[in-house]
Amino acid sequence: MRLSLAAGAVAVAGLLLLGMAGPAHRLGVPLGTAFSVVRWSAYLALAGALLSAGAVFWARRKSRRWPAAVAAAGVVLGILTAAVGYAWLRVALGAPALHDITTDLENPPAFTAIVARRPAGSHSLTRTREVDLLQRQLYPDLAPLVIPLPSRLVFDRARLVAENQGWTIVASDPAAGRLEATDTTWWFGFTDDIVVRLTAWGTGTRVDVRSASRRGSTDTGTNARRVQRVLAALQQP
Repeated sequence: MRLSLAAGAVAVAGLLLLGMAGPAHRLGVPLGTAFSVVRWSAYLALAGALLSAGAVFWARRKSRRWPAAVAAAGVVLGILTAAVGYAWLRVALGAPALHDITTDLENPPAFTAIVARRPAGSHSLTRTREVDLLQRQLYPDLAPLVIPLPSRLVFDRARLVAENQGWTIVASDPAAGRLEATDTTWWFGFTDDIVVRLTAWGTGTRVDVRSASRRGSTDTGTNARRVQRVLAALQQP
């Protein structure tokens, strides 16, 4: 039983180390170091899985049911933890250098009220031609949304969507059809800035959304997914 518990403890340690990576970054640990924590957590969890597999083999030979069950749980936990850590690193390190997404490449919605809240060292909010080309390549279907409703009704819906998404609203101007907000990721605490712009469009309203990260060479697709969620939510009856 001791061998099974010890092997399982290694797998649990890998899980705990993985969970610590995000909070550590929130407390000031550099992002590169936090990524290393994720990597080593995967190694540790995999080691725990291998040790647990050995414990399973030993317990089965000794016909010990409970030690075998405990060791088997260590195998599962270790493999799952290692898989999550590896998958996250693969996405984070393999994602393209894109951290600013907009539905309007010709005239992106501008940030105004939120600019003063962005800390020193944040990414520039000036989009480049290279960024536009990369977005076209990766998200060719991302486009403005036209809703057959007056702007005021669409604005109320957009604000409700923002609140439901858990955003922190920074500026809300129904008359101008503008809403600015921030959204913070739950694990690493990355703060992204969002602006929703409404424009009268015939008898309806055109909706443009822009979401931009403050830091990091890539957003791992977070901003695009956020924009897509907003547009999908606004189309709900």
